[in-house]
Amino acid sequence: MQYTKLGNSDLEVSRICMGCMGFGEAANGQHSWTLDEEHSREIIKLGLELGVNFFDTAVAYQSGTSEQYLGRALRDFAGREQVVAATKFLPRTKEEIAKGISGQQHIAQMLDKSLSNLGMDYVDLYIYHMWDYETPLYEIMEGLNQAVQAGKTRYIGISNCYAYQLAKANALAEREGFAKFISVQGHYNLLFREEEREMAKLCEEDNIAMTPYSALAAGRLARRPGEISKRLVEDSYAKLKYDAAAEQDAVIIQRVEELAEKRGVSMTEISLAWLLTKVTSPVVGVTKAEHMEGAAKAVELALTAEEICYLEEPYVPHKLVGVMAQNTKAAAKEEHVWSVGNQKMN
Repeated sequence: MQYTKLGNSDLEVSRICMGCMGFGEAANGQHSWTLDEEHSREIIKLGLELGVNFFDTAVAYQSGTSEQYLGRALRDFAGREQVVAATKFLPRTKEEIAKGISGQQHIAQMLDKSLSNLGMDYVDLYIYHMWDYETPLYEIMEGLNQAVQAGKTRYIGISNCYAYQLAKANALAEREGFAKFISVQGHYNLLFREEEREMAKLCEEDNIAMTPYSALAAGRLARRPGEISKRLVEDSYAKLKYDAAAEQDAVIIQRVEELAEKRGVSMTEISLAWLLTKVTSPVVGVTKAEHMEGAAKAVELALTAEEICYLEEPYVPHKLVGVMAQNTKAAAKEEHVWSVGNQKMN
């Protein structure tokens, strides 16, 4: 395993981050492909043995049971100072807004819930899971800064946002003396490269770590065409993200398979080796031992410039999907929310 600094922080993280969305007790028929606690612990233990020290979860994953599984496993298999634990919070609910719960109060409550689930006094990275168009940005940034000041998180990160939103948030933080976002977790892989338009450039200039999710496109970049897994069949959200572009993406998947055969490695290794040339530490969801082993091996695989070009050449622009597509619909409200936040600052 190799390690690197996480953006403008002193966190030393493994080049592979274990994504824990696949851990937890499935509820209401959702995410039925997730692992129970016994099997989750096996994967977490293997990851630690292979040198992974960076783990990403969220309070929303399986009603908090992902956090609970991860916290118990890390207590049993590693020292607290040996790992970098990240978790995420969602925007305020309509009920919270109706009750007058502020953004600051919401963040404090969500973080305390996550710390209780994890059984930790603090997390290393607390991540704004998706942009809240109903809450002034000032409230979000002040709430996150309060969490840092209270010692409940060491650093803050953001996920599912546009480059202009990240730049605006960090500019506000600099102006007010608040903690800045040191990392961004966006949708980025060989099949979906829209982050290269603006986000990657911003991150390079400002030394913000990119830790993308869906690193293997929900398994599509790890399996030969025709190979079926439970998640490929049952994950409706992944289907929403990838099925519409399946025909054009098939060309890239075929090239991944071709290079894997040529190099005598797995498709996982090829796909992640490419992504590792672009980002700090991809979040890789693992539900089987071979997933974790392939991810660890990818760190040691160096692709040639010609191979990188060969993988990239067939790409065509993709429509925004998933959370970011929802963000596009909500963006019309952005100016109003920003103006409310400015009134509070001035």
